[in-house]
Amino acid sequence: MRGEETAIEPQRPGGGELALGAWRELQSEDTELARLLEAETNRQRTTLSLVASSSVTRPSVLACEGAVFGNLTAEGYPGLRFHGGCVNADRLETLAIERACTVFRAAYANVQPLSASIANQIVFASLMAPGDTMLGLSLKAGGHLSHGARGNLSGRNFRARSYGLSPNGEIDYDGLISLAQRVRPRLIVAGTTAYPRQLDFQRFRAIADDVGAWLVADITHIAGLVAAGEHPSPVDAAHVVTTCTHKQMFGPRGGLILVGRSGAQSAIDGEPLTERLQKGVFPMMQGAPNLNMIAAKARALGYASTPAFRSDMRRVRALASHISATLQTLGMQLVSGGTDTHIVLLDVRGSLGLSGKAAQDTLESCGVVVNKNLLPGDPLPASLTSGVRIGSNSIAARRMDAAGAEACARLVWEILAETAAETGLSPGSIERFRRRAADLCRCYPLAYDL
Repeated sequence: MRGEETAIEPQRPGGGELALGAWRELQSEDTELARLLEAETNRQRTTLSLVASSSVTRPSVLACEGAVFGNLTAEGYPGLRFHGGCVNADRLETLAIERACTVFRAAYANVQPLSASIANQIVFASLMAPGDTMLGLSLKAGGHLSHGARGNLSGRNFRARSYGLSPNGEIDYDGLISLAQRVRPRLIVAGTTAYPRQLDFQRFRAIADDVGAWLVADITHIAGLVAAGEHPSPVDAAHVVTTCTHKQMFGPRGGLILVGRSGAQSAIDGEPLTERLQKGVFPMMQGAPNLNMIAAKARALGYASTPAFRSDMRRVRALASHISATLQTLGMQLVSGGTDTHIVLLDVRGSLGLSGKAAQDTLESCGVVVNKNLLPGDPLPASLTSGVRIGSNSIAARRMDAAGAEACARLVWEILAETAAETGLSPGSIERFRRRAADLCRCYPLAYDL
């Protein structure tokens, strides 16, 4: 009747019934896409992933990525939005910020960056003017595109110079000092994407202070190890820290900007550093944030504060160490002679006369996934490379033990050794290796069922 109020029963946010209903709707309305999702789920379950830049996202994180927060537009920050209806969005972003600060022991966190690469561009544009000089680790030495590579925006907007490695395969800090004193950079990046050893962030800071440069630490590859205390933290050594939330955080593909105590006390042109970074994300570089991604980040950061996560990170380091030791015993050449992190970098050209691309393609045909990678002084182009990068994040998510890691290493070596032999891999060998990879996946199923 008119004038009477109708009681509305509260609805549960998500849950198994909603997920099942959404999946059934997808199957009925778009069978082609549903089949692709099923195929990829099966591939991940049955393929041995040793890709260093990947991990396995927890189901609770995936649930957040598909949540109703995606229906909101929320330009701005908590309490300072340009749209209405953001009361829960404000609570969500505040929760994610608090968790990021707790996990990384930071004084400031911005959880809106859409990726670590975008976070880097935001930080660079906030701290430098176009044409300023910056230093980053070279691509062939294990640096990242966003650290000043010529093909990247960072290499186009700024005068990027590269530092490299010493003959032992570790960062050449003496060479970095000489380069920094010669070119007087505005900013130095301490970060890697294919470097297996620990970084000395205090030494980086001393070099930056000596030449009056900002120090930005990109911990994208070691964020989980840093959060768990398995790698020294740069949060108080660097002025700014950037990272992604997948790889070792088992979270969504997104980025974070963090500032520690020293950075929180810094200013640029009289403006507090944290305020400059806040404006750098919005409105300078991004518009409305992806709230679903922020929800997923909050969930991943919540897990990262648990003893279970710290156990995961100890496993990540241990498995990489077992793989490294086994491959060396089998005669493989490793850049820097081993690993302190989750990365093992193989010189397949020097060990077996293969290109990285040939090794990657052959391993994938046998059910093992890695990625080709440039090596220090690599004579081959990035499309071929002389190396292969292996990582232990995903097998740690399988709760693999030392025996499993050694079995992975032996499988990789046997596949590559047979590929390098005169007769090469036969169809029968490929099938035999595929069965071994599948058996390892069955023995060590994914801890988070997809």
